[in-house]
Amino acid sequence: MDDREIILGQYKTYSEAKENFIDRHFATNRFYFVFSFVLLAATYVFYAFSPGVVPLIITAAFGMVVSILWWLNIDSYQILIKVKYAKVLEYLETKLPESPYNKEFKETQALKKSKTIVFADVQKGFASLVFVVFLIIFVMAVTLAFKNGVTLF
Repeated sequence: MDDREIILGQYKTYSEAKENFIDRHFATNRFYFVFSFVLLAATYVFYAFSPGVVPLIITAAFGMVVSILWWLNIDSYQILIKVKYAKVLEYLETKLPESPYNKEFKETQALKKSKTIVFADVQKGFASLVFVVFLIIFVMAVTLAFKNGVTLF
């Protein structure tokens, strides 16, 4: 077995690992998406059936924290994927006759420069939207609590 076959084997293994990592990223986003909307539904239930605003404030604050964690998680995955792309796969591709990941990365960068929306932007948009919704609920609940003279602490 020559060096090229060994490098190709490493390339295939690492490429599969990267794809599995991306699949985990999508699963994690799916979790945050579903969890956020379940939390929104719980917030609505508290609003509709609970006489107090404290549960509403707590779920809204928790929702904002979850949204921030979602955003940070998206960033973390993006950084790690870039490392896997740019540092490892591109290096291995320099040892091979073709470089499909390098070409794909360049095309993706060209799309970003042309202001085409990429999936990570959509994910961050959802996380931001959920944060804003929970922030509005939180501010409204705190305002209502102060108007009604409810002590929060």
